[in-house]
Amino acid sequence: MAQEEIWNADVARGYDTPGTGMFAPEVLEPAVARLAALADGGPALEFAVGTGRVAVPLARRGVPVTGVELSRPMIERLRAKADEAAVPVVVGDMATARAPGTFSLVYLVYNTISNLLTQAGQVACFRNAARHLRPGGRFVVELWVPELRKLPPGQQAVVGRSEPGYMLVDTYDVLRQHVVSHHFRFGDGAEARTFRSPHRYIWPTELDLMAQLAGFRLESRHADWQGAEFTAESPSHVSVYRLDGEGHDLPDSAQPADEAAVRNARR
Repeated sequence: MAQEEIWNADVARGYDTPGTGMFAPEVLEPAVARLAALADGGPALEFAVGTGRVAVPLARRGVPVTGVELSRPMIERLRAKADEAAVPVVVGDMATARAPGTFSLVYLVYNTISNLLTQAGQVACFRNAARHLRPGGRFVVELWVPELRKLPPGQQAVVGRSEPGYMLVDTYDVLRQHVVSHHFRFGDGAEARTFRSPHRYIWPTELDLMAQLAGFRLESRHADWQGAEFTAESPSHVSVYRLDGEGHDLPDSAQPADEAAVRNARR
Protein backbone atom coordinates (compact mmCIF):
# COMPACT_ATOMS: atom_id res chain seq x y z
CA MET A 1 0.00 0.00 0.00
CA ALA A 2 1.10 3.57 -0.69
CA GLN A 3 1.71 5.66 2.43
CA GLU A 4 -1.21 7.93 1.53
CA GLU A 5 -3.51 4.90 1.75
CA ILE A 6 -2.12 3.82 5.12
CA TRP A 7 -2.41 7.22 6.80
CA ASN A 8 -5.99 7.82 5.75
CA ALA A 9 -8.93 9.61 7.35
CA ASP A 10 -9.86 6.68 9.59
CA VAL A 11 -6.34 6.43 10.98
CA ALA A 12 -6.12 10.20 11.42
CA ARG A 13 -9.36 10.26 13.44
CA GLY A 14 -8.03 7.69 15.89
CA TYR A 15 -4.40 8.82 15.96
CA ASP A 16 -4.54 11.20 18.90
CA THR A 17 -4.80 9.62 22.36
CA PRO A 18 -4.63 12.63 24.70
CA GLY A 19 -2.86 11.84 27.94
CA THR A 20 -1.97 8.25 27.05
CA GLY A 21 0.48 6.34 24.85
CA MET A 22 2.73 8.64 22.84
CA PHE A 23 0.64 11.58 24.09
CA ALA A 24 1.31 10.80 27.77
CA PRO A 25 2.98 13.75 29.54
CA GLU A 26 5.95 11.63 30.60
CA VAL A 27 6.55 10.73 26.93
CA LEU A 28 5.77 14.03 25.24
CA GLU A 29 7.06 16.69 27.61
CA PRO A 30 10.73 15.54 27.72
CA ALA A 31 10.79 15.36 23.91
CA VAL A 32 9.42 18.87 23.53
CA ALA A 33 11.80 20.25 26.17
CA ARG A 34 14.86 18.67 24.53
CA LEU A 35 13.88 19.83 21.04
CA ALA A 36 13.32 23.37 22.30
CA ALA A 37 16.83 23.36 23.75
CA LEU A 38 18.34 21.93 20.56
CA ALA A 39 16.61 24.60 18.45
CA ASP A 40 18.80 27.08 20.35
CA GLY A 41 16.50 30.02 19.73
CA GLY A 42 16.02 29.36 16.02
CA PRO A 43 13.17 27.95 13.91
CA ALA A 44 12.47 24.22 13.63
CA LEU A 45 11.18 21.97 10.85
CA GLU A 46 9.38 18.71 11.59
CA PHE A 47 9.38 16.04 8.89
CA ALA A 48 6.11 14.04 8.91
CA VAL A 49 4.48 16.45 11.34
CA GLY A 50 1.29 14.34 11.49
CA THR A 51 -1.43 15.73 13.74
CA GLY A 52 0.99 18.05 15.51
CA ARG A 53 1.69 15.91 18.58
CA VAL A 54 5.12 17.54 19.01
CA ALA A 55 4.89 20.60 16.75
CA VAL A 56 1.97 22.24 18.55
CA PRO A 57 3.42 22.18 22.09
CA LEU A 58 6.85 23.10 20.72
CA ALA A 59 5.34 26.15 18.99
CA ARG A 60 3.60 27.08 22.23
CA ARG A 61 7.02 27.18 23.86
CA GLY A 62 7.95 29.96 21.44
CA VAL A 63 9.86 27.89 18.87
CA PRO A 64 8.69 28.75 15.31
CA VAL A 65 7.76 25.36 13.81
CA THR A 66 7.06 24.43 10.19
CA GLY A 67 5.90 20.96 9.18
CA VAL A 68 6.15 18.68 6.17
CA GLU A 69 3.36 16.10 5.84
CA LEU A 70 2.17 13.77 3.10
CA SER A 71 -1.22 12.84 4.58
CA ARG A 72 -3.91 15.48 4.13
CA PRO A 73 -6.23 13.83 6.72
CA MET A 74 -3.44 14.13 9.31
CA ILE A 75 -3.02 17.80 8.43
CA GLU A 76 -6.75 18.33 8.88
CA ARG A 77 -6.47 16.96 12.42
CA LEU A 78 -3.54 19.28 13.08
CA ARG A 79 -5.60 22.24 11.88
CA ALA A 80 -8.11 21.58 14.68
CA LYS A 81 -5.29 22.47 17.10
CA ALA A 82 -3.26 25.12 15.26
CA ASP A 83 -3.88 27.25 12.19
CA GLU A 84 -1.49 27.87 9.30
CA ALA A 85 -0.03 30.93 10.98
CA ALA A 86 0.85 28.98 14.12
CA VAL A 87 2.24 25.87 12.38
CA PRO A 88 2.61 26.23 8.60
CA VAL A 89 2.69 22.91 6.72
CA VAL A 90 4.10 21.95 3.33
CA VAL A 91 2.22 19.03 1.75
CA GLY A 92 4.75 16.53 0.47
CA ASP A 93 7.19 13.74 1.18
CA MET A 94 9.84 14.26 3.84
CA ALA A 95 12.56 12.92 1.54
CA THR A 96 11.94 15.48 -1.22
CA ALA A 97 9.59 18.32 -0.16
CA ARG A 98 11.08 21.79 0.34
CA ALA A 99 9.89 24.19 3.00
CA PRO A 100 10.62 27.91 2.66
CA GLY A 101 13.40 29.37 4.74
CA THR A 102 16.30 27.87 6.67
CA PHE A 103 16.19 26.27 10.09
CA SER A 104 18.41 25.65 13.09
CA LEU A 105 16.71 22.30 13.77
CA VAL A 106 15.10 19.57 11.67
CA TYR A 107 13.63 16.61 13.53
CA LEU A 108 11.97 13.24 12.98
CA VAL A 109 10.33 11.58 15.98
CA TYR A 110 8.74 8.28 16.96
CA ASN A 111 10.43 6.05 14.34
CA THR A 112 9.12 8.05 11.40
CA ILE A 113 12.19 7.70 9.19
CA SER A 114 11.53 3.95 9.04
CA ASN A 115 8.38 4.64 7.02
CA LEU A 116 10.64 5.39 4.09
CA LEU A 117 10.89 1.87 2.71
CA THR A 118 14.19 2.02 0.80
CA GLN A 119 17.71 2.83 1.86
CA ALA A 120 17.86 5.38 -0.96
CA GLY A 121 14.78 7.11 0.37
CA GLN A 122 16.22 7.27 3.88
CA VAL A 123 19.50 8.73 2.59
CA ALA A 124 17.47 11.27 0.60
CA CYS A 125 15.73 12.26 3.83
CA PHE A 126 19.09 13.08 5.46
CA ARG A 127 20.08 15.10 2.41
CA ASN A 128 16.77 16.95 2.48
CA ALA A 129 17.33 17.79 6.15
CA ALA A 130 20.77 19.16 5.27
CA ARG A 131 19.29 21.42 2.57
CA HIS A 132 16.99 23.04 5.10
CA LEU A 133 19.57 23.66 7.83
CA ARG A 134 21.75 26.61 8.61
CA PRO A 135 25.49 25.83 8.88
CA GLY A 136 25.96 24.08 12.20
CA GLY A 137 22.26 23.18 12.43
CA ARG A 138 21.03 19.93 13.93
CA PHE A 139 19.04 16.97 12.63
CA VAL A 140 17.40 14.83 15.34
CA VAL A 141 16.15 11.29 14.75
CA GLU A 142 14.22 9.22 17.29
CA LEU A 143 14.27 5.55 16.27
CA TRP A 144 13.84 2.07 17.67
CA VAL A 145 16.57 -0.57 17.65
CA PRO A 146 15.61 -3.66 15.59
CA GLU A 147 14.70 -6.55 17.88
CA LEU A 148 16.27 -9.31 15.81
CA ARG A 149 17.79 -10.96 18.87
CA LYS A 150 14.26 -12.00 19.81
CA LEU A 151 13.90 -14.01 16.59
CA PRO A 152 14.82 -17.69 17.06
CA PRO A 153 15.79 -19.69 13.96
CA GLY A 154 12.84 -20.21 11.64
CA GLN A 155 10.61 -17.60 13.34
CA GLN A 156 9.63 -14.37 11.58
CA ALA A 157 7.47 -12.61 14.18
CA VAL A 158 7.92 -11.17 17.66
CA VAL A 159 5.40 -9.73 20.11
CA GLY A 160 6.40 -6.12 20.61
CA ARG A 161 3.81 -5.26 23.25
CA SER A 162 1.00 -7.05 24.99
CA GLU A 163 -1.38 -5.37 27.40
CA PRO A 164 -5.11 -5.46 28.17
CA GLY A 165 -6.99 -4.55 25.00
CA TYR A 166 -3.91 -4.23 22.80
CA MET A 167 -1.20 -6.33 21.16
CA LEU A 168 1.62 -5.42 18.77
CA VAL A 169 3.17 -8.13 16.58
CA ASP A 170 6.11 -7.36 14.27
CA THR A 171 6.85 -9.61 11.29
CA TYR A 172 10.37 -9.38 9.83
CA ASP A 173 11.87 -9.78 6.38
CA VAL A 174 15.56 -9.82 7.30
CA LEU A 175 16.76 -9.92 3.69
CA ARG A 176 15.20 -6.55 2.85
CA GLN A 177 15.38 -5.07 6.38
CA HIS A 178 11.61 -4.75 6.33
CA VAL A 179 9.20 -5.16 9.21
CA VAL A 180 5.41 -4.89 9.28
CA SER A 181 3.85 -3.79 12.56
CA HIS A 182 0.45 -5.37 13.21
CA HIS A 183 -1.61 -3.52 15.82
CA PHE A 184 -4.55 -5.41 17.33
CA ARG A 185 -7.05 -3.61 19.56
CA PHE A 186 -9.69 -5.59 21.40
CA GLY A 187 -13.02 -4.43 22.76
CA ASP A 188 -15.70 -6.33 24.65
CA GLY A 189 -16.73 -8.38 21.61
CA ALA A 190 -15.06 -11.30 19.85
CA GLU A 191 -13.53 -9.23 17.03
CA ALA A 192 -10.42 -7.03 17.01
CA ARG A 193 -9.59 -3.86 15.10
CA THR A 194 -6.32 -4.09 13.18
CA PHE A 195 -3.89 -1.63 11.71
CA ARG A 196 -0.72 -2.50 9.79
CA SER A 197 2.22 -0.27 8.94
CA PRO A 198 5.34 -1.26 6.93
CA HIS A 199 8.81 -0.04 7.86
CA ARG A 200 12.44 -0.39 6.86
CA TYR A 201 14.50 -0.83 10.00
CA ILE A 202 17.89 0.83 10.38
CA TRP A 203 20.79 -0.06 12.65
CA PRO A 204 22.37 2.90 14.48
CA THR A 205 25.64 2.45 12.58
CA GLU A 206 23.82 2.48 9.25
CA LEU A 207 22.02 5.64 10.33
CA ASP A 208 25.39 7.24 11.11
CA LEU A 209 26.67 6.40 7.62
CA MET A 210 23.57 7.97 6.07
CA ALA A 211 24.34 11.07 8.11
CA GLN A 212 27.93 11.18 6.85
CA LEU A 213 26.75 10.96 3.24
CA ALA A 214 24.71 14.11 3.82
CA GLY A 215 27.48 16.04 5.56
CA PHE A 216 26.50 15.42 9.20
CA ARG A 217 28.48 14.21 12.17
CA LEU A 218 27.03 12.48 15.22
CA GLU A 219 26.89 14.94 18.10
CA SER A 220 25.16 12.76 20.70
CA ARG A 221 23.13 9.58 21.12
CA HIS A 222 21.03 8.76 24.15
CA ALA A 223 18.53 6.06 25.02
CA ASP A 224 15.71 8.57 25.57
CA TRP A 225 14.84 12.26 25.55
CA GLN A 226 16.00 12.69 29.15
CA GLY A 227 19.58 11.80 28.23
CA ALA A 228 19.90 8.24 29.56
CA GLU A 229 22.99 6.36 28.41
CA PHE A 230 22.59 4.40 25.18
CA THR A 231 23.72 0.79 25.68
CA ALA A 232 23.51 -2.55 23.89
CA GLU A 233 20.24 -3.19 25.73
CA SER A 234 18.54 0.09 24.80
CA PRO A 235 15.35 -0.48 22.77
CA SER A 236 15.52 2.93 21.08
CA HIS A 237 17.67 6.01 20.74
CA VAL A 238 17.59 9.75 20.18
CA SER A 239 20.45 10.67 17.83
CA VAL A 240 21.52 14.28 17.27
CA TYR A 241 23.51 15.07 14.13
CA ARG A 242 25.32 18.36 13.47
CA LEU A 243 25.73 19.77 9.96
CA ASP A 244 29.34 20.50 9.08
CA GLY A 245 30.54 23.17 6.69
CA GLU A 246 28.33 25.59 4.80
CA GLY A 247 25.33 23.33 4.14
CA HIS A 248 24.63 20.89 1.33
CA ASP A 249 22.45 22.03 -1.57
CA LEU A 250 22.92 18.82 -3.55
CA PRO A 251 22.41 18.79 -7.33
CA ASP A 252 19.71 16.67 -8.93
CA SER A 253 22.36 14.17 -10.02
CA ALA A 254 22.94 13.35 -6.37
CA GLN A 255 19.36 12.21 -5.85
CA PRO A 256 18.53 8.50 -5.58
CA ALA A 257 17.50 6.73 -8.76
CA ASP A 258 14.24 5.41 -7.37
CA GLU A 259 12.49 8.76 -6.90
CA ALA A 260 9.09 7.10 -7.41
CA ALA A 261 9.72 4.88 -4.40
CA VAL A 262 10.80 7.90 -2.36
CA ARG A 263 7.65 9.85 -3.27
CA ASN A 264 5.45 6.95 -2.20
CA ALA A 265 7.04 6.62 1.21
CA ARG A 266 5.96 8.27 4.46
CA ARG A 267 5.51 7.58 8.18
